[in-house]
Amino acid sequence: MNKLFEDFIKYIRCELNLSVHTVSSYSVDISQWLQFAAANALGCPKGSRPDDVDHAAVTVADLRLWVAYLASEKYSQRSIRHKVQALRAFYRFMVRRDILSVNPAADLVTARLPKSLPSHIRPDESRYCLDEPYCDSNFEEVRNHLIVTMFYSTGMRAAELVGLLDANVDTRRCELKVLGKRNKERIIPFGKELQEMIELYRTLRQQTVVGASTREFFVRPGGEPVYYGLVNKAVHSMLDGRVSSARRSPHVLRHSCATDMLNNGADLTAVQRLLGHASLATTQIYTHLSIRDLKNNYKLAHPRAQKQ
Repeated sequence: MNKLFEDFIKYIRCELNLSVHTVSSYSVDISQWLQFAAANALGCPKGSRPDDVDHAAVTVADLRLWVAYLASEKYSQRSIRHKVQALRAFYRFMVRRDILSVNPAADLVTARLPKSLPSHIRPDESRYCLDEPYCDSNFEEVRNHLIVTMFYSTGMRAAELVGLLDANVDTRRCELKVLGKRNKERIIPFGKELQEMIELYRTLRQQTVVGASTREFFVRPGGEPVYYGLVNKAVHSMLDGRVSSARRSPHVLRHSCATDMLNNGADLTAVQRLLGHASLATTQIYTHLSIRDLKNNYKLAHPRAQKQ
């Protein structure tokens, strides 16, 4: 890895404040491009190493060759778009550092993704799942039930739940503080049901995790923090047999929280703040879900909705 590449990674991590996941994926994408460029003598002589690519010699045609290669390797349109975004950021960084005068990736165009509405769980399905009895003396059962309830009640992201600190969960004020994308903190309110579940969980955690540090809110019986795989498994297990397999994920519970709040009259801006969306346009996706459900109900219920 040469200094230019290291400086770019430092730039997107420290100055742009991108998430750990985005930094990691951009690193992979740029490395993949440099390897392709070196192997195909794009911006460098044959037999060069990825570090030897002369970026001033790279053209938009060279970048299009890479996009065509990705398509031939059966990469999805979403993956290709993401890799192109990484390229744009990489060359934009070089323009800002006066290494290049123009960004060759600026004119790189990819196919538009088909618009799809996010999946969600209907209110009757969520009630069926969340109201199911569980053993309130079993630490792991209580924790897993709390995980699912917290996703649906707060609309937080999986990474936010995994990184939730015990000190940031205030049952007296019924508020919790999460660290969202780009390290932005936000306060999320919650209701009495979640308050009681949190207090029960903390009581059992104190009895189960003896002598271990519980800096993180959600932990395993040995005191180690939970991880995404465990959280995802807990959600899958609780929703299994109740909803379709495509809708058994933490992110679907986040979508369900937003959809149900808007369907019940919540203000769009309030839902935006709750979910931590940077743009109101992102939150407006859920209004389309509400309209779709309204249309479906209208067609089913109104006697003149269907042509006789």
